[in-house]
Amino acid sequence: MRGLVGAALAVAMLGGAAAEAKTVAVSADRLLDTKAGRYVDKPLIVISDGRIVSVGRAGDKVPAGAERVDLPGVTLLPGLIDMHVHLTSAANYGGYRPYEFTDSFWTAVGVANAKTTLEAGFTTVRNVGTAFYADVGLREAIDEKIIPGPRIMASGYALGATGGHCDETFFPPSMEEKSPALVDSVDDARRQVRTQRKYGARSIKICATGGVFSRGAEPGAQQMTLEEIKAVVDEAHMAGLKVAAHAHGAPGVKAAILGGVDTVEHVSLIDDEGIRLAVQKGTFLGFDIYNTDYTQAEGKKNGELEDNLRKDREIGEVQRENFRKALKAGARMTYSTDAGVFPHGQNARQFAVMVRYGATPLQAIQSATVNAAEALGWSNDVGQAAKGFWGDLVGVKGDPLSDVRVLEQPVFVMKGGEVVRR
Repeated sequence: MRGLVGAALAVAMLGGAAAEAKTVAVSADRLLDTKAGRYVDKPLIVISDGRIVSVGRAGDKVPAGAERVDLPGVTLLPGLIDMHVHLTSAANYGGYRPYEFTDSFWTAVGVANAKTTLEAGFTTVRNVGTAFYADVGLREAIDEKIIPGPRIMASGYALGATGGHCDETFFPPSMEEKSPALVDSVDDARRQVRTQRKYGARSIKICATGGVFSRGAEPGAQQMTLEEIKAVVDEAHMAGLKVAAHAHGAPGVKAAILGGVDTVEHVSLIDDEGIRLAVQKGTFLGFDIYNTDYTQAEGKKNGELEDNLRKDREIGEVQRENFRKALKAGARMTYSTDAGVFPHGQNARQFAVMVRYGATPLQAIQSATVNAAEALGWSNDVGQAAKGFWGDLVGVKGDPLSDVRVLEQPVFVMKGGEVVRR
């Protein structure tokens, strides 16, 4: 008898929880349908238990007991997505300055950066490389509602060659410092993918070429073989994980595309053949074409090494012109900023640079919504304000299809039906 009573009580409690699921009705002047590329006037968006249950019009019946959020004069968009961030990095600690602090300091930095990123309207991010699986911990703390932050696609450690961009290159031999995620063979490649997944990574990042803000190699130099890249991709895809490749130089970009990666990041020195391959294979390209403005203005003061600033100067404008060429050729673009190289929260500043170099405002916005969602494999969850999607919204004053810079100053942010900024 006691068991029956307990079971009945449990059913009643579950029923009560379902009945009490929070419902919010959001109205505004208009909503940008990012898939269709058009405005919906006077929308009424109903969100229950974090998900959108309907997108109607003003005057539609509002569910009884729903919380009202009325936003006169505001244009709504789905929450924005940044496909390339480093939440546990801070732009004002360049060069050797990060080594002034203990390791766990950077996880605390990540907590602050996650909040700042969310309040800037970026409700979803892909974190591409961190130490000690800190991005996994941030994701878990955010999902448990312990700290505020965006939805995180965590990558754990970035995989790279010994002495390459993703290794520890700032130390002398006597210190024997090295990344725990080195790939120097096909077997290493498979093992490292399995290790990252074991400890909570839900995407994989590789460093296929040299980089700007590391020592010992030029950005154009290829650092992983095609066979190693293919092994990473095969192992990751077998486990249902997407692969992002850091690749500046043309040979490394082409190897990454031929190896089957899902997105290529930076893409600074891509050539015509690389653009053709990207279009042919449908590989997403993520050009981080804002951050040079910041690094050239503030890098020296932040402690960046002069040789790294030299590399940054040399590829900055070339990268932007290659973005223009790839866009004109029809390459698929994602919104990838490399936040952490510049201050978190400034992510939206890249929209205007994309427009300056040939993108329409809609193309730039789609790179941070529907395109990014597809590249993440989350096309049914984020990137649109539509039935079944998470109730992630950002509101701005003005018309982002006329002036994309209004996205730099959101007046409203909601994640999963909860108001973050208003």
